[in-house]
Amino acid sequence: MSASLLLAYVSAAIVLQVGVAIAVALWRRKHPAASQTAVPRVALPTAGAWGGWREFRVARREYEDRAHTVCSFHFEPVDGAPLPPFVAGQFLTLAVPISREQTLTRCYSLSDGTNAGSYRISVKRVPAPVGRPDLPAGAASKQLHDHLQVGDFVRAKALAGRFVVAPQPSTPVVLIAGGIGITPLLCMLRSGLAAEPNRAVHLYYGVRQGAEHCFAKELEALARQHPNFHSHVVYSQPGPNDVIGRDFQHVGHVDVDLLRRTLPAGRHRFFVCGPPAMMASLIPALAQWGVLPGDIHHEAFGPATARFAQTSSRAEAPRPSLSLEVVFRKSARTLVWDGTDANLLEFAARNDLSIASGCRSGSCGTCEVELISGTVRYPEEPDHEISPGRCLLCVGVPVSPLELDA
Repeated sequence: MSASLLLAYVSAAIVLQVGVAIAVALWRRKHPAASQTAVPRVALPTAGAWGGWREFRVARREYEDRAHTVCSFHFEPVDGAPLPPFVAGQFLTLAVPISREQTLTRCYSLSDGTNAGSYRISVKRVPAPVGRPDLPAGAASKQLHDHLQVGDFVRAKALAGRFVVAPQPSTPVVLIAGGIGITPLLCMLRSGLAAEPNRAVHLYYGVRQGAEHCFAKELEALARQHPNFHSHVVYSQPGPNDVIGRDFQHVGHVDVDLLRRTLPAGRHRFFVCGPPAMMASLIPALAQWGVLPGDIHHEAFGPATARFAQTSSRAEAPRPSLSLEVVFRKSARTLVWDGTDANLLEFAARNDLSIASGCRSGSCGTCEVELISGTVRYPEEPDHEISPGRCLLCVGVPVSPLELDA
């Protein structure tokens, strides 16, 4: 990925982070005595998880939409050993070979959690950015769509991520997806309906038109089988053969106005995953609507898309005035950290330094580098276990001058 494209993604992420922080801060100022009802924390399974890379074989592949922009891949372990348990919403980190010299690391959410013997991911072909045909299309998605066939092999790291639903049957769940953001939410939906069939689940799924409507038959079947599952499909630009009431229920976009009109009164837990534009408008709007910050969970997606929201307590804290020298030894660059960036990976990208990364949320370990000198802190404890003498750039911030082997 070019430095300019990476910087564009990171810039979008920073805009989203600021919007969320402002909305949450305003809401908390307006409701200082509001009860922050505790949300159960999910204990993520560790038994059976493997270290490093494990080889998988493609057992099946299939397109999930009529436009053939989203392809699902079913992976089975080559060693034949059982797959460890996981929680719906977690992601798989893949090593995608682009050439003999280049391998990209990408993270893909599981889109199905019902088959204990295989993993399913669903990948959207990423075109060149709108209005920028000079920039490359998504190299990893192109490689998977065009070259990864049944019988081929891929390497993957163990599942990771905390974008998961805690068991809490009395509180309805609202799943909000935009485009390929449906993948982790579909996995949550299927697992949740199986484990807690009496818990109300509301899905709001926004796509442009019927040709891009993924998993349509799968979602229709779930709605028929589960009376507590309520589906709202939204088309922004319906095609000439798309029929409202049959193919979709609403025209426009998934926004708070639609939620106000269609959700029953009471507390809900929201899980949102979609493109930056949707997240930038919807997440702050939920906070402004009055949804408790602890009830809003979100995950951005896309190549090198940064996790864009901090906890509300961190968002309200003033930024200290800093001037710390950061030496990137391999890149032969010395830069000054001033506290503007959310983490060292964003800091590097803003300064046109390309560093391999995957999840950008502290889970996959792809951006772990040697910490030659200095101290890095982690405002949120990362899922990835950091090796001694190393640091994780995507969630780390310096508290002293640093020298990094990057």
